[in-house]
Amino acid sequence: MNYINADAILPEELLREIQRHIPGGLVYIPKPKEAHKKWGEKSGSRAVVKERNERIRRLFAAGVTVHELTERFFLSIDSIKKIVYSKK
Repeated sequence: MNYINADAILPEELLREIQRHIPGGLVYIPKPKEAHKKWGEKSGSRAVVKERNERIRRLFAAGVTVHELTERFFLSIDSIKKIVYSKK
């Protein structure tokens, strides 16, 4: 996070109003809520994991065993069970 002198970017009236509340203090200004993304949305990892999990569920429904799925997808038995028995 970079610090920017408020004097350089804020209008004078706004700066004076902020100084009334926090004279000489530091203020953190968060991003708008719309700017926050969930894990993996930016890189595409979230979509890849979702597709993989859907594929695992389809294979399990088609009769592939949990043990075979662990070997095919390199996941633990517990991970496969969480995927196939979840209500998604």
